[in-house]
Amino acid sequence: MPGRGKTPAHDQATTPLQLRPASTVLDLERLGSLHPYRLSFMRILLRHVMNERWQIHCKTWDLDAEGYGTAIYTIDAPHGRFSFVVFADYLEPARRSDRVIADQWDMTVTLCAGDVDDEQMQMLRANVPLQEAGRVDARCIVLSRANKSSRNFDYVIGELAAGRQPALETIARIGYLYRTTAVYGSGKFGMADWLKVRSTHPDFARPFAAEMFTCYMIREFSLAQADHIAHARAPGTAVKMDAAIKRYFGIGNATGLGMAPFLINHPQLISRWVEVRETALARVIRYGSPTAENRGYLQCLLQKASLHLRQIATDNELQNKCNATVIGELDDIHDWAGSRELLDWAELVEHASQCVSPETQELINSLLMELYPELTDELEDALCVDESLELMPGQSLADTKALIENHYDWALDIDFSEPHCRDVFWYRSMEKSEPRLGQRGVDPGEDKAMPLAVAYDVRQCYDLICASIEAGACQSVAEFAIRFPELRSTLRRVQSLTQSAYGDIRTNLLDADVLPIHLLRCKLSFFGVSKFDPKSRLWVRNTMFQGAPLADDIGADFADDWYFPVMPTMQQRRLN
Repeated sequence: MPGRGKTPAHDQATTPLQLRPASTVLDLERLGSLHPYRLSFMRILLRHVMNERWQIHCKTWDLDAEGYGTAIYTIDAPHGRFSFVVFADYLEPARRSDRVIADQWDMTVTLCAGDVDDEQMQMLRANVPLQEAGRVDARCIVLSRANKSSRNFDYVIGELAAGRQPALETIARIGYLYRTTAVYGSGKFGMADWLKVRSTHPDFARPFAAEMFTCYMIREFSLAQADHIAHARAPGTAVKMDAAIKRYFGIGNATGLGMAPFLINHPQLISRWVEVRETALARVIRYGSPTAENRGYLQCLLQKASLHLRQIATDNELQNKCNATVIGELDDIHDWAGSRELLDWAELVEHASQCVSPETQELINSLLMELYPELTDELEDALCVDESLELMPGQSLADTKALIENHYDWALDIDFSEPHCRDVFWYRSMEKSEPRLGQRGVDPGEDKAMPLAVAYDVRQCYDLICASIEAGACQSVAEFAIRFPELRSTLRRVQSLTQSAYGDIRTNLLDADVLPIHLLRCKLSFFGVSKFDPKSRLWVRNTMFQGAPLADDIGADFADDWYFPVMPTMQQRRLN
């Protein structure tokens, strides 16, 4: 893989990196244009799995001819042993649902620390299939469930049973055999909390590493289950799926509004994620040398990304239009970059900022970071942060006013007297247990709105601060907080985030035209998700780990080039 980036250590102290301003990076449309990159959680995880040569073995495979039953995998990682337990059950097709309120699934799983004995298996068998309604213990790290793809699962098994490999064109339209509907960690339902995982299980001490590994293992089981059912159905004719085709299968995911509040409620963590990404990009622009080798590699990546987008199948016309735009712009960038000898990458980034859409700009940024692992990969251990929003009661009210003016000018620029600026509110449905959007003045529940309206809350706080200063009613934050206790959370946020450059997404989440799907895609890009298939402005289907190596590939050479997957060629299939 090309590299040859200069070491960044020698001049950081005297000439700090120039990161892009928050006004650019935290624009909601741009956040909704982010693509996976080298430090996305799936990429980090698989580099460790492959390079450290984790040992993944199926200890128990107790499945009947239809694929129902129990499987247990043992995982030996550098710092410990783990067990991945699967319960595969019959589910009536009519009960198959992506909704979080579903109470039955085709597959339920848990990732546990250590070996699983008979007593623990009894507890898991009684609780894991219940998901939210069950309770496990702190030996469990992740709880999840998944449903079969109604379009792909039976088709693939039918082809394998008939002695044929499934058609790649059919796989490309869906890209997975199972789709997860929830992946729980961080202490829910009795599981180990994040502090315990981070301190006692170093193999999963990076954000969402255990959750991503669980999704990877769901994919691993789904492929083995398909081979198993096909052989049981037609032992005389069935063939095993080609390894190259297996790699082209990912694991599906359905993500709705439930993910959106995370970005608002964890501003310091989100700021760290964005800052790490911006730091990696800034390092590449400053220290990366555009050698002939790197320029050629970038040309190949541009072509691969373009082909990847061409092979995405979605019924969403807006997404198809967006993909077509990016494909055309990538072709233009390919021709432009190939027609000159770039002296530095800043020239390319500046050209892109002037000539192509934010979506294409961010894809180019992701590709540039692929060129220099020596400049980016060490940042993988900087993605954690201990979150704490603290009130500073001794600060003068005048200083707090100035702080808001300097750091929240974007919020003060919104005219909330315009009806459309306060048209919606966010609430959690008691019936469905899901975040929802309600229309102000029309839908009930505004009095129970979720506290996600950062811009409006800052505006309210600022106006009351100004009025208090003018009236001489309060001199300090302590006096103001006593008088207006409902604003303490806003004060904590405003005061604490002065050290977090990228903590607040610069948008009005109460606006009639707000597109929550941008929030979803932003977070999913940090996970490493690809192939977005929006079903509305409120939820999206996508694919994880498509193109990724299999557990059987551990121990072989690992190029870490599985991002932006494309259909395998016939030659690749013959080699496998």
